[in-house]
Amino acid sequence: MTVTAYKAKIPERAINVVESGRKPRKGRIAFDLRHDLEFNTDALQSYAFARWEPVIYDAMVVAAVIEFADRTVKRPTRGWARRITLRIPVHDPARWSDPTVFNALHDATGFLTGDFWALEFVKRVKAVPAPLQECLPFPRPTEAVIAYSDGMDSLAVAGLAGITMGEKLVRVRVGSKAGAKPVANGKLEPFARVPYKFKKPKGKGKGNGETSARSRGFKFALISGLAAYLADAGEILIPESGQGAIGPALVTVSHAYPDYRNHPLFTLRMERFLKALLGKPVHFVFPRLWNTKGETLRAFSTLPNSETWRDTKSCWRNSQWSALNGKLRQCGICAACMLRRMSVHAARLTEEPDIYVCTDLTAASLDEAIHPDFTRRSDAFEHYAIAGALHLDHMADMAGAEARPAVRRHAALTAAALGISAEEAEKNLVGMLERHAAEWISFVDDLGARSFVRKWTRKSQ
Repeated sequence: MTVTAYKAKIPERAINVVESGRKPRKGRIAFDLRHDLEFNTDALQSYAFARWEPVIYDAMVVAAVIEFADRTVKRPTRGWARRITLRIPVHDPARWSDPTVFNALHDATGFLTGDFWALEFVKRVKAVPAPLQECLPFPRPTEAVIAYSDGMDSLAVAGLAGITMGEKLVRVRVGSKAGAKPVANGKLEPFARVPYKFKKPKGKGKGNGETSARSRGFKFALISGLAAYLADAGEILIPESGQGAIGPALVTVSHAYPDYRNHPLFTLRMERFLKALLGKPVHFVFPRLWNTKGETLRAFSTLPNSETWRDTKSCWRNSQWSALNGKLRQCGICAACMLRRMSVHAARLTEEPDIYVCTDLTAASLDEAIHPDFTRRSDAFEHYAIAGALHLDHMADMAGAEARPAVRRHAALTAAALGISAEEAEKNLVGMLERHAAEWISFVDDLGARSFVRKWTRKSQ
């Protein structure tokens, strides 16, 4: 089913979330809470160390369903937006349908994904019992939580913030190792990992048709918000550097909607939603927003045991594009990998090239740069590689005078979200972009004149 707007076809899908034994309305995709969504008992208990409220469970269901819908409904070939209708059973539909909560949720999801969402909340037939675990050992008081992944930024910022906060900083696991058992010293660890997962869509109308995954930002922000609420923490730390938080929204790709997953304009909307839903204010804080990733890594490298940064992962690509000889590596050439490699260079550190599929960036061609045992080299791999290099190159261009009007507009919007003056935001943003440009130029120069990366950038023109 499609609707026509502005001479373009916008995909439209309706998804019914159903309890076990119930069926969706005719023509709607079913999301079965028993078969399609799996809550891990231990991990769920880690979110109930202080108190258990049904709204916590319902919020996790909402996050899972929004992610399921985002991955299920493919975006149009020409254009971006989709129309997605969700019908979700919750314990207290009046709470979720309250205009303050309802409007804030729509504002956050629509702004983040660039889609048209229609959400309906209905009463659950059967209440979900509370987890058996009622209390976990936990440091008091708690000042902040941080979304902690396998990435370099989260490791570095958690380390830097931990200098002053110590145990008052709680890490909420959101990375690829979220499946690890959430224990520490033989005891269940609070907020050790995302406590749920849903099965990958299968069957007609349920294919994994969309990979942009903008809704991941909503999941991580909501999970962190729930942790902050339960821990009575007033702040949520966003570890991304300015390149990772602002860059994707400032430098867009083709017809794609700006990527606001870690941007203050999105977290401001999440603050409003979380306060409306939970009745308690929480503030998203960006301790490294005006720094480059290289500067953050350099600061972290001065701390004891800082060599752990070498164990982090930055690659966006799945195992299809980053597995080699049966082992998972990093592709080495996507935008995230290129930012990592540039940042290591800027921090005046080194790492072994064999952690990447694309091992040698000084090579004259991409084919020569890729490890000879990698067998999935394709046009798609090359296009993704080119996009990764050009993203950093175009971000460097934003430091120039010609881009200043666009940067000034973006700074003004960001300033409003951060509660600072437009002049201060512009000064900080321009400074970060100038340092990014300097790091990028230095990195490309050191790759040498014959490097295929250099040939893709404006320096070759």
